[in-house]
Amino acid sequence: MGKFDVLVIESDHRRAESVISALEFLGYRPQRGDECATVDESTHAWRAVYVGTVRDDAEAEQQFAQLGGAAAHAMVLLATDSEWIARLGTDASPFSARIGMVEFPLRYEQLSEVLRGQAPAPSRRPELRLVGSSAPMSRVNALVRQVAPFDSSVLVLGESGTGKEMVARAIHDCSSRRDKPFVAINCGAIPAELLESELFGHEKGAFTGAIATRKGRFELAEGGTLFLDEIGDMPLPMQVKLLRVLQERVFERVGSNRTQRCDVRIIAATHRNLEAAIANGHFREDLYYRLSVFPLEMPALREHLEDLPELVAEFNQRLSRRGLANVRFSAGAMHALHGYGWPGNVRELCNLVERLSILYPHAEVRVSDLPEKYRGQQVIEEVRGTALLSLMTGQSSVMPEPMAVVPTDSLVMLPEGGLDLKDHLADIEVGLIRQALDVTGGVVAHAAKLLRMQRTTLVEKLRKYGLQPSLQA
Repeated sequence: MGKFDVLVIESDHRRAESVISALEFLGYRPQRGDECATVDESTHAWRAVYVGTVRDDAEAEQQFAQLGGAAAHAMVLLATDSEWIARLGTDASPFSARIGMVEFPLRYEQLSEVLRGQAPAPSRRPELRLVGSSAPMSRVNALVRQVAPFDSSVLVLGESGTGKEMVARAIHDCSSRRDKPFVAINCGAIPAELLESELFGHEKGAFTGAIATRKGRFELAEGGTLFLDEIGDMPLPMQVKLLRVLQERVFERVGSNRTQRCDVRIIAATHRNLEAAIANGHFREDLYYRLSVFPLEMPALREHLEDLPELVAEFNQRLSRRGLANVRFSAGAMHALHGYGWPGNVRELCNLVERLSILYPHAEVRVSDLPEKYRGQQVIEEVRGTALLSLMTGQSSVMPEPMAVVPTDSLVMLPEGGLDLKDHLADIEVGLIRQALDVTGGVVAHAAKLLRMQRTTLVEKLRKYGLQPSLQA
């Protein structure tokens, strides 16, 4: 289970509930200030504090003090009508650079942008910020800001799916070349015999099929940035030609003897170990040192799992712009995702969020809704629900044979890391409701009878959990 990460200071109970619900929807773990008795490193890791209606300044100050050392970096969310705007929002305030304004009624997209520090700043051009507040991602963001103003070549390293192209785009967008083209080419996806033409262009008739003169990526990126993805897969003969361009900043189109000068910034990326490739004779050492003036390594997702809520919120925004529904994960499902190894990294997470948004639109995704490989060692609610329903009804046929050997004691075993009892019980309830509906062919009245509850109560629970299939009355 994750740590509490957003402190909510709000005297208006309805507003507090609204803020907490919105934050939980976005994947955060908020805690009301008046319910926060003690703060411990094992239970709290503050990222932000929300300050709304303040009826008692002394009490609010005591709650604000619960931030401790996190007050030096935590994002401050201020309601637009908060009495503390004059205190926290002035230029003299140490919090002024980290203030985000929150309007009511709340909008998820606005709240997500404010939490990520992307609220529009009219006085300066917004910078592309890589998603994540963890220490590894904070370091990457800091390195991007440091290298962006200079034209030094950058070599981005990291596993597939970690977001190497996003880093390249961030560097470009934070540089003085931001108004010029950003051109990307995957060196491993283009046949060796065509790569030279793709990079440098060709003249009409230079080879069979060259029916017209064509500009290469170096010309297209003039004045801007050229991103050479999967540079480790570039053939050795092309490495020699690329090295000359990097050294002398000149090139010739295929089929031409006219030398052209170029002004481009080079950012390269690879998931391969280039030093090992050099030792094996597959990559030129001189090219490696020319490219890696400023090496920047992207962390694997398993190394910054605390960024999962922010990443999910970012992907939800992208899905919304495409007309897809947002994904809401239960605490149990989010805990299961924290236990997964993520070999495909951020790209794999993005694909999972999109898949679940199609499968479970406007519903909360629980552990049992996740594809099997993401569930890990969690006690899945179908196992609990099926076993409990079998015990309630005496219908052993409801429980699949592999589950029939599950001892009843295992249904109440406390996991080593503990659990959220409220969410755990909700998982069991959802599992039982789904099993009852399956057993009764989707007839709500019969399912309610099987669950020993009123039909209207079951209908309310279906609405509560977002279970809205086409059911019979």
